[in-house]
Amino acid sequence: MRRGLYKQPGGKLVGVSVRLSDAVPAYSRECASSTQSVEQCRIDGDFFLDGNDKDSRRLLQDLENLLQSQQSAPARDITRRLQAITANYPNVRLVGMTEEGIAIAFLRAITGSESRNAEDATNNGNIVRSAKQYSGEQLETHNALTQEEYLERWRALKPTVIHDKPRNPNEQMETDIAWAREVAAGKREPTLRIWEWAAPAVVIGKFQSLEDEVNTAVAQREGFTVVRRCTGGGAMFIEPGNTITYSLYAPLDFTQSIGVEESYRLCDFWLVRALKELGLDVRFAGLNDIATQYGKLGGAAQRRFTPVGGGPGAVLHHVTLAYDIDAEKMGRVLNTSREKMSDKAVKSAVKRVDPMRSQTGMSREDVVERLLDAAKRVTM
Repeated sequence: MRRGLYKQPGGKLVGVSVRLSDAVPAYSRECASSTQSVEQCRIDGDFFLDGNDKDSRRLLQDLENLLQSQQSAPARDITRRLQAITANYPNVRLVGMTEEGIAIAFLRAITGSESRNAEDATNNGNIVRSAKQYSGEQLETHNALTQEEYLERWRALKPTVIHDKPRNPNEQMETDIAWAREVAAGKREPTLRIWEWAAPAVVIGKFQSLEDEVNTAVAQREGFTVVRRCTGGGAMFIEPGNTITYSLYAPLDFTQSIGVEESYRLCDFWLVRALKELGLDVRFAGLNDIATQYGKLGGAAQRRFTPVGGGPGAVLHHVTLAYDIDAEKMGRVLNTSREKMSDKAVKSAVKRVDPMRSQTGMSREDVVERLLDAAKRVTM
């Protein structure tokens, strides 16, 4: 299959893989995009779809079906047709990507273009790399709530704070879904769980392509279990003792009246306060990253669960922070495309991560204890 990538400036990566018909001989491949048909199309990436899980899957399938008939159309027409599809799903929102980005990735797959220039020449006209940052209706320019209102919501939530037992990678994924569904059904109180990992893992996002994100042979040889989580976002490189992960399971009304981007800030309100108490100059970067002036510290992801049996519904929010990292091993296990790094100031995924150990000088155990204390204090 041919694959095209597009990194939305300020947003996420979208990939489109296509399988073209074999009707055109290899020597005519340069003009194949106008004569070959698309037999199969798949959209993947580290983006998010916010909304009902069933509708999200239907939307993605409809977008893929549309693209199979668009190999001869220009980017602007494909974009408009994709927008018409998404308009049919008013309760699902594209987060971190746009229909234009999908169209560009698709045409790059059709033509085999990997240009890093402002424009990629194709038989369909010019594919323009948008210079504007990702915006869209999903992201708010200003927060709707003040810091004091964030604190009030946390005090009203009063989650049970748990330092969980070590679990293997598959059990971690299952626990997240099970506990979120219990909250959605009103069978579990709001809970904040700090994880412990029992084994090394690579955790890929819900919409990512396994073969494109992970060097599976190296991962297996190095003893990593590869699992897929129920939320979007990018791949996580996990070694026990080198990461700190937490999940928040809260009723849906915890994030009511605010948009997607601000819900990340609300859910991580306690964490940012705690990290600042450790002396870190913490800030939010992009949609879902947590960073300091030295680099990325970690990333967050979310999924919303609809109410069950008269329950309140739930938002699952989880974050993984790098305490320490074997950068060389991570570079062998994970595949990071040049396109993914195209709008980053630092062009290396390894160099972008700066773990907490070097910034705090504290042991992981001490950091976890401080985080547990901060999580409990924010509800008082």
